[in-house]
Parts: sequence; structure tokens; C-alpha cells
Amino acid sequence: MKKLILFVSWLAIFNSLHAADNEVYVAKYKNDKACAISYTFDDGLKEHYTLAAPGLEKLGFRGTFWVNGLSVETNGDTDNSNVSWEELKEMSKKGHEISNHGWSHKNLTKITLEEAAVEIEKNDSIISANLGFVPRTFCYPYNARNEEVLEIASKNRVDTRTKQIAVGGHSTPEKLDQWINELLNTGEWGVGMTHGITYGYDAFNDSIVLWNHLRKVKSMEDRIWVGTFLEVASYIKERDNIKIKVLEGKKQLQIIPELQMDKNLFTESLTLVVKREGLKSVEVKQGKKKLSAHIFPDKVMFDFNPYSGPIQVKFKI
Repeated sequence: MKKLILFVSWLAIFNSLHAADNEVYVAKYKNDKACAISYTFDDGLKEHYTLAAPGLEKLGFRGTFWVNGLSVETNGDTDNSNVSWEELKEMSKKGHEISNHGWSHKNLTKITLEEAAVEIEKNDSIISANLGFVPRTFCYPYNARNEEVLEIASKNRVDTRTKQIAVGGHSTPEKLDQWINELLNTGEWGVGMTHGITYGYDAFNDSIVLWNHLRKVKSMEDRIWVGTFLEVASYIKERDNIKIKVLEGKKQLQIIPELQMDKNLFTESLTLVVKREGLKSVEVKQGKKKLSAHIFPDKVMFDFNPYSGPIQVKFKI
């Protein structure tokens, strides 16, 4: 191999390098999509299980569902307006993210910091006891936070929801179309916030607005990555912190990723793009594992584990 070593970070120059015919970079979003959207649902309503989750699944999407442990139904409850632990467990097994919205939906800025910590930790504990994992994200009740609350809620988290757009009773097809177009133009990550669908706070006047919107996003999935809040947040933070070292040979590359983050907390695979025209085939391995590569007229891309060591890329022109 040539003794060409480049050490770069995404924030500096988008993790890219120009060496001979190759430009190598970590994609801004999964599969080199133009933007990302996460659909999040607050308060653990029953119809999040009966309507929202199945509706997302039909399109191949998964959502994030923020729950308050105090209001989740248990066996023997007669109120059927809230989701149950068994239903949440089923949703989690199907790939949806179930996460922390505070134990009793208290405004964390209007209680003491000690009480705020209890609200967060108690909900972590009840979710862990019933679903088998501790949530890695957090959503502020009433979207209310200050610097002190933000610090408490962010401990041992990938991220907390600090930005969102309401997708509900005031949404129109035109407003939602405008949101999509803005995300595509700016390359940003959009986070939708939905409460009720047919009942409850900010429910849709007609839920067809939601379903038509989701179908439109599905039709644009070549440019839009729809992932859970956890997936997109983890990807972005890993992307912004990874460094890559590249050694180039005539028909091969060795790519060495370096990511110094908590690999038990930040677990999302990243997409690597190699810009090169005229490829007939490519073989990609990370250690002994063969990675699935996708060849396009001007590039090849593949997902990789940022913690699993060097990647070998062999080209056939």
C-alpha cells in the first residue's frame, strides 16, 4: 500500500478525503439520505398501540413512544385509554422505541431538582422492570426544561428531545408538505410530536391527514431516513465524533475507524461512502465479517460498526 495516511474528523471536513480517484466520508445520515425524520408519540395512549404502531409498521417505519409509568395500565385496570405494559413490550419487540417521559408527567422546572431526579429515575426503573431495559433517551413533560433539568435528564442518555414540531390537530397537508420540503432543503433532522390521534390532547380533526403524510414520506424514502429518536440521535453523535484513517492501494482501501464513545450507549451503525465511478464489483470486510455493499454509478456505500476495527475495501474496475 502507498504510505498515504489521512486522519480526519466529520466536523472538520465531513470525514472526507480526496486521494487519487476516491473520496471517502461518513454519510450525514443512514444510507446517505438527504434528511431524517423521527415520529414520536407522547403520553402512552392506547391508540399508540392500536393505531400508530401498526400504521407505521405497514410502511416499514418505527416510532418512539414516550410513556409515564404512573399512567401505564396494569392487569385489572378498567380505564382503556392508556397502553399496557404487555402492549409496550410487544411494540418494543417489533422495533419501536419505548422511552422515558417522566413518572407522573410533572413539569420538571416547577419542582425541586431532587424531585425531578426522582421523576426521571423512577420511570427508568419501572420501564426496566417491565420491559427489560433502561431507556437511553428522555422527553420533557410539557417540553419544559432549564439548564439544571437538562443536565439531570441527560445523564447516561444518548439524547433528550429539545426540538420538535407538533403533528396533530393543527396540522394540515400543506403544513406537513412544507415541513418535508424544508427538511430536504436544509438537510436537517425533523422530530414530529404527536399526542392523540382520534382522542386526547391535540388529536387530529381527521386522522387521514397523518396517514396520507406518512405515505408521502414513504414515497420519498430514497431521500428521507425515518428512524426512531434513539437511532437518529445516536447516529448523529457518533458521526460527529468519529475519526477515520485511510490507507490507499491501487485497487483497495484500508479504512480504520476510531470512535471513543460509550459503545453500550451509542450503538448505531454508520454508513460509509466511497465516491468512485465505474466500479463493477466491490468486496468489503470488517475483520472476518463481510459487509453488504451497494454500488451506484458514482459511489459505493455500506454500513459498518464504528467500534469493530479496520475495514478492507477491494475494487474491481
